[in-house]
Amino acid sequence: MNITKIFKEFSDSEKSSGFVLIGCTIVSLLIANSGAGEAYTHFFYSKMDLSFLHLHLNYSVEHWINDGLMAIFFLLVGLEIERELYVGELSSFKNALLPILAAAGGMLVPALIHYAFNASTPAQAGFGIPMATDIAFALGILSLAGNKIPPALKIFLTALAIIDDLGAITVIALFYTKGFSIYYFGAALLIFVLLFIAGKKKIYFIPLYIAGGIVMWYCMLQSGVHATIAGVLLAFAIPFQKEKTGGLSYQFQHILHKPVAFIILPIFALANTAIIFPDHLLGSFTSHNSMGIIAGLVLGKLAGIFLVSWLAVKTKIASLATDVNWTHLLGVSLLGGIGFTMSIFITNLAFSDGSMVTGSKMSILLASVAAAALGLFVLQLNKAK
Repeated sequence: MNITKIFKEFSDSEKSSGFVLIGCTIVSLLIANSGAGEAYTHFFYSKMDLSFLHLHLNYSVEHWINDGLMAIFFLLVGLEIERELYVGELSSFKNALLPILAAAGGMLVPALIHYAFNASTPAQAGFGIPMATDIAFALGILSLAGNKIPPALKIFLTALAIIDDLGAITVIALFYTKGFSIYYFGAALLIFVLLFIAGKKKIYFIPLYIAGGIVMWYCMLQSGVHATIAGVLLAFAIPFQKEKTGGLSYQFQHILHKPVAFIILPIFALANTAIIFPDHLLGSFTSHNSMGIIAGLVLGKLAGIFLVSWLAVKTKIASLATDVNWTHLLGVSLLGGIGFTMSIFITNLAFSDGSMVTGSKMSILLASVAAAALGLFVLQLNKAK
């Protein structure tokens, strides 16, 4: 199976980014629970004032990171989804069907598990937390399994995680909208339509898309729909040229890969894992919300991805690649439980109570470590055969 240059570039950068994220998380937790912990966490909650073109924006450093910098991350995610739809694994319905079904199962089952634990409670809003798979972490852990892992498995995991991201973006847009303003949302959509038309008219003027994207981001921020959705919309407005590896969409991807992987996501990790451990640490994992997150990521992802894939193959709706076996798929299904980036992101949207946010983040970290260890163990067993 041929792997395109851009997929290899994406895969390599995501693997490396996964290890950087692990390092940043460990450093952030150590600082937060040291003598400098209070000053460290206070920094991310301190206000940062920005005035631009008569617009006055006063938000915390954490808010600027999660709503501002992460819009660039979502732009890259959108560009990856666009590429996959045009020329990647998702461009062929036959190839796309298995990862689509697996991703659907891997989102629905964890959400139902969390809902079962938390129905009719304030924690019910966290149902979206265990739905997401972190591409960077998952590919990073998969790379530890060695060179005997078939390329088709890496492509399957990447396609699954990209579809998973699309699902998470949809959930954010539909269920985590606050104080909705139809006027600002309408303005954001109007800008998107104008940029989309410009793309279809083959206008390849980069500053147009950057300026339009910034204004669309501001309108989306004011609309109540999470501002990062503007990044995804901008990605689909940027023209994609199938026949040109140097097209505008490719240029944006190429430029953004390393800054997102090695600057934006590490900053996000530092800001969102600045967690001061509570006195009763084990108690943080025994709430219904925490149990829903842990069970959703570790068991729900495994059941959703593996069982749906097994049913799809056994009923001949889809097929496994020739060099991928069921043990491979079992290992990757476990790696799907590595939530981190998107799960933490949804946590910040779902809850405003500090203790619930802290408990959720710690549960995400515990579940992600467990899923990574179990997935790697299964893949190593397969190599030993």
